[in-house]
Amino acid sequence: MSLWGGRFSEPSAAEFKQFNDSLRFDYVLAPFDIQASQAWAGSLQHAGLINADENQQLQQALKELAKRVAQQPELPLQTDAEDIHSWVEAQLIEAIGATAKKLHTGRSRNDLVATDLRLFCKQFAQHLITANLAAIENLLAFASQYSDAMLPGYTHLQRAQPIVAGHWAMAYVSMLQRDVSRLRETVRRMDVSPLGSGALAGTTAPIDREALAHELGFRNACENSLDGVSDRDFVLDLLNAASNGMIHLSRIAEDVIFYCSGESGCFSMSDRISSGSSLMPQKKNPDLFELLRGKTGRVIGHQHAMQITLKGLPLAYNKDMQEDKEGLFDALHTYLQCLQMLAFAVPELRVNSAHAAQQAALGYSNATELADYLVSKGVPFRDAHHITGELVVLAQQQGLALEQLSLSDYQQVCALVEDDVYATLDLQYGLQKRSALGGTSPSAVKVAIKHAQDWLHAAEAASKHVRQARLGDVDKICELIAYWADQGENLPRDKADILQAIQSFAVAEINDEVVGCAALYVYSTGLAEIRSLGLFPIAQGKGLGAELVAFLLWKARELGISRTIVLTRVPEFFGKLNFRITLKEKLPEKVMKDCDLCPRKDNCDETALEYLL
Repeated sequence: MSLWGGRFSEPSAAEFKQFNDSLRFDYVLAPFDIQASQAWAGSLQHAGLINADENQQLQQALKELAKRVAQQPELPLQTDAEDIHSWVEAQLIEAIGATAKKLHTGRSRNDLVATDLRLFCKQFAQHLITANLAAIENLLAFASQYSDAMLPGYTHLQRAQPIVAGHWAMAYVSMLQRDVSRLRETVRRMDVSPLGSGALAGTTAPIDREALAHELGFRNACENSLDGVSDRDFVLDLLNAASNGMIHLSRIAEDVIFYCSGESGCFSMSDRISSGSSLMPQKKNPDLFELLRGKTGRVIGHQHAMQITLKGLPLAYNKDMQEDKEGLFDALHTYLQCLQMLAFAVPELRVNSAHAAQQAALGYSNATELADYLVSKGVPFRDAHHITGELVVLAQQQGLALEQLSLSDYQQVCALVEDDVYATLDLQYGLQKRSALGGTSPSAVKVAIKHAQDWLHAAEAASKHVRQARLGDVDKICELIAYWADQGENLPRDKADILQAIQSFAVAEINDEVVGCAALYVYSTGLAEIRSLGLFPIAQGKGLGAELVAFLLWKARELGISRTIVLTRVPEFFGKLNFRITLKEKLPEKVMKDCDLCPRKDNCDETALEYLL
């Protein structure tokens, strides 16, 4: 059934229909088209355009259709419908007859497809975030395992300075953390509903578009109907995030390919992620990583194609926009698969530690330490750099490493060199000295791993059940705080106080219902306190308390806070989260603000703990 046949006196040519129809790829939007239709039917009833019985018929039919699609996702492909919207409407008409024809009142395929695609992108972005977090988790495990395994570091693909393998892995953790941040920002920007924009000029139906947006899980409704139906920035944003992410995967793939090569030999792959040659029996090829590198061009190509499609398009909707889907779907599935393969492959990598340490010692990689040694003797760095270069040439001429030169050789070039130079030239010495934040010393790497593990815990919490509180959560937060105040666990707080401090709260959800909360209170000294932590009894024992704490610690770190405290009657809970016991006397801010007001002031049974960020 066509949605637009009345104007035409003869059917479309088969050639045109094949060229024009989009069902063969947009069928994947069926769950989202049904979701949007369910919300629209409710809005039509609220606007008085259909009655309660008609809405009930539509809701039941859409629910049944959603169930069939969930069981058989390719069900729409069994028909010759033009697109997924035509298919859904045809299925409803077949199921409930004339009532189904009222569903399209006040809406257009233009605002419907824009809504469907945003819903799809929001969901898929969450899958990508989860896949990134899994890859980060395995890179962190690799970094922990090899936090002190020496590895040659390179610039210009020439040996430069020794690093540890854990430091190498943490560089990619940093990249993937940015990818997660970029995806989250992309979701935040796309979290706007175009439904109710009509074809381009808005809808004549008296629809509460803000309520409709919230029903669909959007933050708000778009404010311009022309932009609502024609905006595909969210597609570009997601393709850009995918392209940047794939570039990072390509870089790690190139590193692994090199370190696994016979020329380096610092890494080895298990047989589970390797392939062989059909001709050369000795070969063990890194095909998995080569495919990660190779698929990057494919994803970037889809991004460029979308940019070119949108360039110069007039307002509002144009059929060119049908080209927004095939490339997007392929790019996102490719990126997701590559992230999953990276997470799978990292545990199958090994550092050949003894060989890698030997490789790190080659190429005069301790020359910078020698220059720094000369600086410690009072030589200006630029002169020290020149002298070290002369000593490298002297060592090369003798076929020796720097540490193998005799003291007389050194003093021939610089009289300030003494016996203590040899301790400086030991590779471990230089490695251990690089202990400043972000350095490659094992101690600095372990700190970085700890920070990243905390970040990961918070990111996993935010991806599952915990989020920043909103104004609409205030009543539930009040209910939670009142419940625990009655139990004697929290100080009571009034609604006005919570409204004013809503930005400090996080909430935990189960099935979209708020079941827990906690707040991060920042004192004027910069000290932060996690307070008002509580869950309804039904939500306890599911790890949500730990997720709330992790989320707030991540928020504290984002704010630049260095120390976070709690006062609690369950210190063992916070101890498991790496909080350490401290003295209340060290918390004058807390004592002055709350303790004087507490009914248990003279008989306090709370333990103070702190977390140093």
